[in-house]
Amino acid sequence: MDVFPDFEGLSGIDGLREIAGALLMFVLVIAVLMLLVSAICWAIAAATGNYSGAAKGRIGVLVSLGGAILAGAGVTWLNWLIALGNQL
Repeated sequence: MDVFPDFEGLSGIDGLREIAGALLMFVLVIAVLMLLVSAICWAIAAATGNYSGAAKGRIGVLVSLGGAILAGAGVTWLNWLIALGNQL
């Protein structure tokens, strides 16, 4: 039995795919920029002895890494679910 979602069943689905791809690109670009800025702030604050600023920079690095991981994991999870549905 071959079960696969019908991506062509709705009109405008190609536009929705393009929008989703563009949003994913923006999320990843913003996550990388946030990672760079937070890492620089963390390094400068740690070098000058500003431990409060260093802690905020470290939190920014962790949040940006988490956002990038969640964005990539969402795509991977969706592809896994589609492959799993095809096996049923």
